[in-house]
Amino acid sequence: MSQAPTQDRALALAGLAQALVQVRRLAENGQADARAMDGVLASVFQLDPDSTADVYGTVSAIRPGLLRLREQLRKESRDPQFPKLVMGVLALERSYSRDDDVQRKLRDDIGQLAAHSAGQEPTQPAVLNGLADLYVKHISPLSPKVMVQGNPHYLNQASVVGEIRALLLAALRSAVLWRQLGGSSLDFLLQRKRMTESVEHLLQRS
Repeated sequence: MSQAPTQDRALALAGLAQALVQVRRLAENGQADARAMDGVLASVFQLDPDSTADVYGTVSAIRPGLLRLREQLRKESRDPQFPKLVMGVLALERSYSRDDDVQRKLRDDIGQLAAHSAGQEPTQPAVLNGLADLYVKHISPLSPKVMVQGNPHYLNQASVVGEIRALLLAALRSAVLWRQLGGSSLDFLLQRKRMTESVEHLLQRS
């Protein structure tokens, strides 16, 4: 297995991690990092990228996710809910990727949202709401459900729930990309050392 595909898979996993870190922040504190959100929400609109890096624009845009992925690979994480979210999204990706009809309809609706929101940042309310609506329309009916645990005070706020749904859509985008690049559980088991080296290389570029 060559180094380049490993780096591509690491980048996709970093995108997944970056989205879910912000989900955890919203669930616990009701606030997220707008720049970190931008980096992954924009990836949802990259329907036909030329390369893995193009999905996120630049490696720098996904640096927070790379740092979080490194923590996971080194087993330094102290958030027990985070790996549960990761596994939940990866399981959801399997369901989504088996449903050609959902994939087609979501792709069409993302294209329409992109046209309507041209020139707007992904964290603008109209774009966030649009992404959240797409998650409810196309992804929420799938199983298994992604269960987000956190502070009920924030999880009962419509604006917070909307941002979480938009970020879950972004997390799913990265999960799909990771699987398309040949990602599997071996990345977390037999390929842990190589994946860690790839993350370190990417961090040097970011």
